[in-house]
Amino acid sequence: MSHPLSRRRFLSATGALGAGAFLSACGGGSASPDSEPAGADTPASDTYDGPNVELEFWNGFTGGDGPFMQDLVDTFNSEHDNIAVKMTVMEWADYYSKLPAAVSSGRGPDVGIMHIDSLPTNAARGVIMPLDDVAAALNLQASDFADAVWSAGEYDGQRYGIPLDVHPLGFYYNKTVMEEAGLDPDNPPMDRDSYEAALEQLKSAGIKGHWMSPHPFTGSMTLQSLIWQFGGSLFNDDGTEVTWHEDPGVQALTWMVDAIHNDYSPTDVGQDADAIALQNGQAAFNWNGIWHINSLKEVSGLEWGVAPLPNIGGTQAAWAGSHNFVLTKPRRPDENKLNAARVFVNWVSKQSLAWAEGGQVPARTSVRESEDFQALTEQAAFAEQVEYLHFPPAVPGISDAFADFDQALNEAVLLTKEPAQALEQAAQRAAKKLEENRDKYSG
Repeated sequence: MSHPLSRRRFLSATGALGAGAFLSACGGGSASPDSEPAGADTPASDTYDGPNVELEFWNGFTGGDGPFMQDLVDTFNSEHDNIAVKMTVMEWADYYSKLPAAVSSGRGPDVGIMHIDSLPTNAARGVIMPLDDVAAALNLQASDFADAVWSAGEYDGQRYGIPLDVHPLGFYYNKTVMEEAGLDPDNPPMDRDSYEAALEQLKSAGIKGHWMSPHPFTGSMTLQSLIWQFGGSLFNDDGTEVTWHEDPGVQALTWMVDAIHNDYSPTDVGQDADAIALQNGQAAFNWNGIWHINSLKEVSGLEWGVAPLPNIGGTQAAWAGSHNFVLTKPRRPDENKLNAARVFVNWVSKQSLAWAEGGQVPARTSVRESEDFQALTEQAAFAEQVEYLHFPPAVPGISDAFADFDQALNEAVLLTKEPAQALEQAAQRAAKKLEENRDKYSG
């Protein structure tokens, strides 16, 4: 995204991890009466030999990433005479609200994008269709992608997403501020002892080094990362129980609150104020998403760097989201469109270096390990975390619980409740929602 507000609008619509709302894709188109299906097993992964088709492609890339995706679509269209992809972009919130009705009325898109945490909910509601046959037709294997993101695209034993990228949280640091405090600007602190020592040195220089956000963006992402780093989890493995209130969660949230008590962070940090403080030289450190890279590149004269998240809790871990290609259940299946969509999805996946330039880590291993991607210094630093990124369990409605998680974060960081109390009360509320969702989605 080109500006923190673009990501904030996304998060306000989807929750800290994305609400289990709708953002998807495929086609409401019906088969043309005079066209012959090309056959599901006929096209190779990179060719489509059927009649001319037009694919509707919806997404919410309204920020700086949008032009990069449009360039990919334009290039694809120029190379494929019999496939015309039309991209429609809208705010994620509008996308979520419009998609269900569009799909049910047969006017939905043919291809679309969905955040990975929304896949199970949409699968359970019958909005999106399984993609095991698509993955097989494209000869996609688990080894083609980062393990965490490939596994997270499955629900109830079937695949519902083809991963395009991962967008992790990472560590930004202001080199000028570090140098002013006597810190080495080329060696940011990467473990708890050195990080806290750096914060203390910054404090001695009159600088509040790391502003702790009480908001879902970026506070919730920070807290989730810390819980995993301290050896904990947000839920049990099958997503039926809340576990964020256990000891690792309390340690993680206490570490954030202690930054305020120790005067390393101001109180009542506003939305996006942590990112702005880094840009303006008021803070040295900021944990933020990969989408923030291009924002900082636009700030004239700013000396900054990025690195994987420091390991505060003893276990390497980081929050991440992911954009996935999805197909929705059409009212009348059209094999030609399905085959053309396969070609489009596979082509973009292979060409996703251009997408990485927009501020993402390619999910596809071959692209991520290429020399061209490694030359994207900042994105490559974020990609170092790919083997220990975390996603929520594949459970319908799991995101409903995050409203309570975010409330606990807010209460503790704003110093209105102790961390243990805030997390315990939030867990009790969230547990009821998980139980309600089991009944809601069981049929």
